Amino acid sequence: MGETDARVQSPELDKTALRDAATVIVLRDRDTAPKVLMGQRGSKAAFMPNKFVFPGGAVDADDHRIALNTPLREVCDARLRQACDNPAPDAMVIAAIRELWEETGLILGQRGDWPAPVPADWVGFAERGYVPDPGGAYFIFRAITPKGRPRRFDARFFLVDADRIAGDLDDFSGAQDELSHLQWVPLDRAREFDLPFITEVVLGEVSQILTRGLPPQSVPFFDNSTDLSHFKRLV
Repeated sequence: MGETDARVQSPELDKTALRDAATVIVLRDRDTAPKVLMGQRGSKAAFMPNKFVFPGGAVDADDHRIALNTPLREVCDARLRQACDNPAPDAMVIAAIRELWEETGLILGQRGDWPAPVPADWVGFAERGYVPDPGGAYFIFRAITPKGRPRRFDARFFLVDADRIAGDLDDFSGAQDELSHLQWVPLDRAREFDLPFITEVVLGEVSQILTRGLPPQSVPFFDNSTDLSHFKRLV
């Protein structure tokens, strides 16, 4: 998970400051036996310890400076800009691709050369000959962590088909140690794991998408930015 973003330069001063974040749901075997990639957070993690989650984390400052290889879909870009003081759709999806790489070792990208210098978080990605590519990513969900939690995020969830991943889908050897027990979880069995509430809700949305198709007609938004919780839809 990233350490900072463009809006919150010193999160150590306020660990509950709201931070932009991005999460990626990789869907495998969509038409036969759907599975999603998940891993378990550590027992000492300040945020959601021991929970099984999708790869994801905070948007870093460098994420705002990296150019996309191909543009986001227009509908996703428009929805990412809604209800935001400082919208940064490109940085959101870049963060999702970076977190997937850091936490699982999987690459969502296309063959290409990076302009020098390569940011530190992307060196391994670049050495394999890839640049980040969001062409297969759909923005499907947004949720703000309620007040009172040890960490708070304004999280955007992206869905991508596993066919868009470069390389071996079962090779997690490049993963860092933030998530353990990385595995492809059958969608119909995911609720057997210890999940955060919002992850259960997102899994339900993924199931609906399998029936209705992409892009979704609207994007669910659980807005807990104030003391009152609001459910909205981004259209």
